[in-house]
Amino acid sequence: MHTRQYASEIVNELTRTVDQIAEAEAEQLVARILESKKVFVAGAGRSGLMVRAFAMRLMHMGLRAYVVGETVTPNFEKDDLLIIGSGSGETKSLVSMATKAKSIGGAVAAVTIFPESTIGQLADLVITLPGSPKDQADSGTKTIQPMGSLFEQTLLLFYDAVILRLMEKLGWDSQAMFGRHANLE
Repeated sequence: MHTRQYASEIVNELTRTVDQIAEAEAEQLVARILESKKVFVAGAGRSGLMVRAFAMRLMHMGLRAYVVGETVTPNFEKDDLLIIGSGSGETKSLVSMATKAKSIGGAVAAVTIFPESTIGQLADLVITLPGSPKDQADSGTKTIQPMGSLFEQTLLLFYDAVILRLMEKLGWDSQAMFGRHANLE
């Protein structure tokens, strides 16, 4: 297969996974974000990169959004929301964060392949995304891609769709968001 053919197959895989996202779960996440005082995001590896992109867009809409672990991230409080993106739902550092957020009295949302995972069980809200775990064992989703690529890509598309829904609800457009874009670059 040539590169363009691989890209086309990836798009086909993404179309299949996106079609399986539960709208009710997505709407619950949108509502929770709007109800929260601050939104914190966390993920590890490539999933962590996807949540960072999501936090950036939340900031562009004027929401108080933070990436856990950054030096400028404030304290988590009871009216806050922690959104964790984790394919397995078992990453130890993320389990620890979810446990701490719950002990403070805040809300936790898990975006994962496995709703029955440790993080899924700790969460107040679970959004189940189809995809293949890194080892692709016990997965009903077939992919030509290595490791967790399909989940990570679906995660980014899901987060971008949530941003579009938030923009709709808040009356934001791309031009207004661009006004909040970094300007010291």
